[in-house]
Amino acid sequence: MNLGLMLQDLEELVVCESFSADHQAVARSAGVVADQGSRRLGARPETIVIDGVSHLRWTFGTPRVLLVGHHDTVWPIGTLREHPWSLVDGIARGPGVFDMKAGLVQAFHALAALPSPEGVCLLVTGDEELGSPSSRALVEDSARGCAAAFVLEAAADGGALKTARKGISTYRLTAHGKAAHAGLEPWAGANAAIELAHQILALGAMGDGATTVTPTVLSGGTTINTVPELAAVSVDVRVPTVGEQKRVDELVRALTPRLAGTRLEVSGGPNRPPLEEASSAGLFELAQRIAEDLGMPPLRGAAVGGASDGNLTAGAGCPTLDGLGAVGGGAHAAHEHTLVSQMPSRTKLLAGLVEAVLG
Repeated sequence: MNLGLMLQDLEELVVCESFSADHQAVARSAGVVADQGSRRLGARPETIVIDGVSHLRWTFGTPRVLLVGHHDTVWPIGTLREHPWSLVDGIARGPGVFDMKAGLVQAFHALAALPSPEGVCLLVTGDEELGSPSSRALVEDSARGCAAAFVLEAAADGGALKTARKGISTYRLTAHGKAAHAGLEPWAGANAAIELAHQILALGAMGDGATTVTPTVLSGGTTINTVPELAAVSVDVRVPTVGEQKRVDELVRALTPRLAGTRLEVSGGPNRPPLEEASSAGLFELAQRIAEDLGMPPLRGAAVGGASDGNLTAGAGCPTLDGLGAVGGGAHAAHEHTLVSQMPSRTKLLAGLVEAVLG
């Protein structure tokens, strides 16, 4: 692998800002990614625009292996002035360098190193950082029928591959009550805030082991001297298994009011299924064998709480291994960085995985 070329490609992607919420910036980024991929792979991608968001897909023959990445970042336009591209002492910095533009560079160079990319689909989405609202179906459809999905998200701490990811459910729980004057006749009202307080305690008790149920954003009431007629809470749920996702969903929907005159309204539900270790186990064993053959240090696996498009590929029934991208740290933070010395070996590992599955 030519590290010099890889670093040129990485700089090209990082200096093209691609804030998820700015569709024009994402479109410009898609053009840069398409040009770079075309140079490395000798083929133009299909550009797919859904709800104004630009996604790219390279398809070589009938896909049996899916590579998944995204080119959008969490960084608003102008961040590059505060955190410019830099390469000092083997550490690359800049918005999106770790999450996950280095992963895209590694994907291009891994496929370019194969005798042929026949049987591979490379999907690069433009809204993963928003939860893949427009690309979800695209990811799932691309995964169905494939023997393996390799996700180019950044590695976990120390370069560990991500062998499990928690599933996510999100809810909005609203308590409806009755307004009244808080000084003259508070008893004539039904306090939605007090009702919601009971429900928040019930929600907090639903967590179990690795499953977390976290009330987050609160709202309620209108004025200091009015009994609240409405109060609401957003809820973040992270689960290790499909069974746990179902259990929590049933509990949330079974909540009942505690105070007379109030009622509850639940919206939301499961957003991403978990990537369970059973989905990654075979591919992780394969990766360990390939790494050993390449003379790399022993690979570790890690279970993480954050989600990615790997949750979607696993949910579609495709064996999935995640975290094959950059080694470094600081995702979504000012100290985001990539250890460039690791890029060639991680690229060789990816190429070996693709070749082994295709073979």
